[in-house]
Amino acid sequence: MYGAILGDMIGAPFEFDRGDKTKDFELFIEETGFTDDSVMTIAVAEAMLKIKANMEGDLKEILVSYLQKWGRKYPYAGYGAMFINWIFADNPKPYGSFGNGSAMRVSSVGWLFDNLDEVRKYARISSEVSHNHPEGIKGAEAVASVIFLGRTGHSKEEIKNFIIKEFHYDLSRTCDEIRPDYYHVETCQKTVPEAITAFLEGEDFEDVIRTAVSLGGDCDTLTCIAGAMAESIYEIPDWMKDECRKRLPDDMLKVLDEVYLGKC
Repeated sequence: MYGAILGDMIGAPFEFDRGDKTKDFELFIEETGFTDDSVMTIAVAEAMLKIKANMEGDLKEILVSYLQKWGRKYPYAGYGAMFINWIFADNPKPYGSFGNGSAMRVSSVGWLFDNLDEVRKYARISSEVSHNHPEGIKGAEAVASVIFLGRTGHSKEEIKNFIIKEFHYDLSRTCDEIRPDYYHVETCQKTVPEAITAFLEGEDFEDVIRTAVSLGGDCDTLTCIAGAMAESIYEIPDWMKDECRKRLPDDMLKVLDEVYLGKC
């Protein structure tokens, strides 16, 4: 989850194509901080810890309760209009979204469950409570699957082939081919494949982050997703974790630490 949150933090200042589409930029600046991507990553993680500890109860109700809890606690983190209404609804229902929010919040699922069937099941549930369009569900399942496969020793080539076979994403373009015409778009269809490509091309954790930011567009979410996947195969430098921790409040750090205990 450090990977997801660092991706969110580092990408956020360059969102809405405010960067120069370059890999040469300062990683941490005065404005660096978390957005809704990190808040919802924490929310899903706490819900999954609860679900894993006690399988009783309605899983979707548990997820909704934690998504609303954290969203209401941090209401100004940058949510989309439909989702902020969902957060404050008395009886929130899924609204057919295929936005990339389902994919950016799912990283803990790839770490906390012990086989791919479970990972896909809980990724699907994590999406369905709000983003129940097939593309929203697909995006969440694909990202969680990459993380699980990465952390269980599969090569990038094996991961790429699995994603193409199971989810039919077009991963034929390079980042150099994507970058010139890529623009701000908040759908899973036009975020998840690009994030996977940045992950596949990156040579270490920092390089994945820099590559994802260089694509532009909705690059806090794109880099959140790419960073989450990168953590599954690359070590994150301690100094980057330190920069992450100093920008998070204590309540978020508590959940973050519980996830790392839970996956050991």
